[in-house]
Amino acid sequence: MTNAVNNLLIAGTVDELKQRGCTVITGAGHTIAVFAKDDTFAAVDNRCPHMGFPLDRGTVKNGVLTCHWHHARFDLASGGTFDPFADDVRSFPVSIIDNTVYVDPNPPEQDPVRRWSKRLQEGMEDNIRLVIAKSVLGLNSSSADYRTPLTIGATFGTIYSNEGWGPALSMLTCTANILLLLRPEDQSRALYQGLRQVAAECAGRPPRFVVEPLPTGETRPEVFKQWFRDFIEVRDTDGAERVLRTAIELGLHQRDIHDIIFAAATDRIYIDGGHVVDFCNKAFELLDHIGWEHAGQILTSLVQGMATARRSEELNSWRNPIDLASMVREARNQLPQIWEQSSNVRGSWTDHENLPETILGDDPYITIASINEAVRNGATAEQLGEKIAYAAFLRMARFHTSNEFGDWDTVHNTLTAANALHQALQRYPSVELLRAVFDTAMSIYLDRFLNMPSQRIPAPSPNGATDQLPHDLLNAMNSQQQVEEAARIVTNYVANSSGPDDIIATLAQAMLREDSTFHHFQIVDAAIMQYQHRKPEPSARHSLVAMARFLAAHYPTPRSINQTYNIAVRLQRGDEIFAEG
Repeated sequence: MTNAVNNLLIAGTVDELKQRGCTVITGAGHTIAVFAKDDTFAAVDNRCPHMGFPLDRGTVKNGVLTCHWHHARFDLASGGTFDPFADDVRSFPVSIIDNTVYVDPNPPEQDPVRRWSKRLQEGMEDNIRLVIAKSVLGLNSSSADYRTPLTIGATFGTIYSNEGWGPALSMLTCTANILLLLRPEDQSRALYQGLRQVAAECAGRPPRFVVEPLPTGETRPEVFKQWFRDFIEVRDTDGAERVLRTAIELGLHQRDIHDIIFAAATDRIYIDGGHVVDFCNKAFELLDHIGWEHAGQILTSLVQGMATARRSEELNSWRNPIDLASMVREARNQLPQIWEQSSNVRGSWTDHENLPETILGDDPYITIASINEAVRNGATAEQLGEKIAYAAFLRMARFHTSNEFGDWDTVHNTLTAANALHQALQRYPSVELLRAVFDTAMSIYLDRFLNMPSQRIPAPSPNGATDQLPHDLLNAMNSQQQVEEAARIVTNYVANSSGPDDIIATLAQAMLREDSTFHHFQIVDAAIMQYQHRKPEPSARHSLVAMARFLAAHYPTPRSINQTYNIAVRLQRGDEIFAEG
């Protein structure tokens, strides 16, 4: 270790350093490169902040230090970088006493939360994955709350894309929803993957300019609700967005804003294959994490997708050979009266178990009649949403691998739409939102041929050992098409383990180690929500079985998405990434 005097490190005499040009010293936990610069000296951390190359191997010209590995350039005096892909290199004060050069290894540090928040913003602006990864890890190591990077990503995603809310913001919300259920080492990885998706989706797009609220004295929620629905109906994005922004800025209750948005989202039948309801629900879930003060920015980003979405009445599959659209429209029209007439028995419905199997049947008339009968018998909106979601997960749990591979996504889309409807009905139920149970039930009906033949859901092996099962699950997903093996392992773990929730972290780990996309994040999030809602009932495991089967059908992938993140982890640990051959 270099000799230290009064907490300063001795770098050598002035003449020695001028002769060498650069010398490397160590002390106080640092390796520091000291450069002779004309008649002065500069000291910087010897590890290039980009990827760890030793900076003493670089060159200095006109006060600019260039790293030879990826040619990152730094102002030698301050350590500031000229290249967005590289961070500033830490600099250390230099002093000369009695012809000897000293370096202070402990200068005051910048607030790490502020520093890494700024770098995350810059990394997203330039869509630089390594900067995003290092920023997430830096915020985590500085004990910043997960909401700090989440808020940066949410704000960025709703400003820097004129297309509004998209799949990447839903993926980011999914990571937030499951974050606390993950193992500590996977939490930063999950946030990184969500944030990098947002940055990639916004790259190259023009920004979105949020409209100003109306200068109106109107304050009645019902008026804003009608205005918003009218504008969405005629696909007027500007009018709809201004109405919504005004309602939020006026401080209308969250329930009223929820009602305004979901009434419009369900005025038409199953718009955009259920994605609109799913996106709307995800936006509210995101606000649950980052706070309602962001509602004006977040919720108005939904308008573009709502106004331009495809409507199922326009699809042949909803019109032929059975006119499902007209059938659903009639049921929707009758619902308010049936709902009102059954108000005195609300909450007394007891025939819970039969409805999901009826929904999975092949007669849409019976399905709609059964839903109406449940309402008459006192079913709550939340109960109906839960049964619809359970039926959709059963469809996936019974999906046979003899189907076309792309049909996994067909069942998946219905499943995530059903989960979104259930979550929205739990948050703020309304008769208008409840209309969507008919739509979603018909989507489940349209998927019926994908359970022919129907795959059996595995029964648990009694008293089976569970300690090895998480490892077995990850190992199974190292090979293609281990669908039934994955279902068996999850079934046995949930049924026999004293801590069945532990399997959630393993399933999430399986997703995070792969090149997972929108659908993978969606189903993991939805399955965990449904599992937690239904437990400790034995049927709760069916949602995890459905998720495990879907993941196993799509894994393994090349696993390239984590390469950058793993480099960032090694850099943070101080590992030697550069090694001479």
